[in-house]
Amino acid sequence: MYASRIDIPDHARKAAIQVLQARLSDALDLDAQLKQAHWNVRGMGFFGLHQLFDKVHGEVEGFADSLAERIAALGGVADGRVQTTAAQTQLYEYALETRAGSDHLRAIAAVVSQFGKALRADIDVAAAIPDAVTADVLTEVARATDSQLWFVEAHLDGR
Repeated sequence: MYASRIDIPDHARKAAIQVLQARLSDALDLDAQLKQAHWNVRGMGFFGLHQLFDKVHGEVEGFADSLAERIAALGGVADGRVQTTAAQTQLYEYALETRAGSDHLRAIAAVVSQFGKALRADIDVAAAIPDAVTADVLTEVARATDSQLWFVEAHLDGR
């Protein structure tokens, strides 16, 4: 860990970095899953879903950046390597054979929801560290994740 003048004890910074790294790995996996859907969606509604998945991808890319920058601010090293992401992600694996738009929507809704649930759990963990700023970063990412889930679920019409 790098030295920092942030007035959080080293043990608390390490704990916050661990929480943030777990969510960074999930965000990077989610980002890749969104591109998988974007590239491979087929059928009715293709163009709208193609654009939707790309828009959500852009938002998730921002989430990853926020999480990584908080890790760096705390003196940690944000690990965005593919190998680390694959080893650490807690998200469902995306089925390679997914083709139909409705199947992509359900798969993406499931992982966006899973990501949001993990973020909400980690808000409480960060607050208990205590690191209110990390809790705030996680809260902001969770808020925006819920919004993206709404956009995806709106296309499912209750299905």
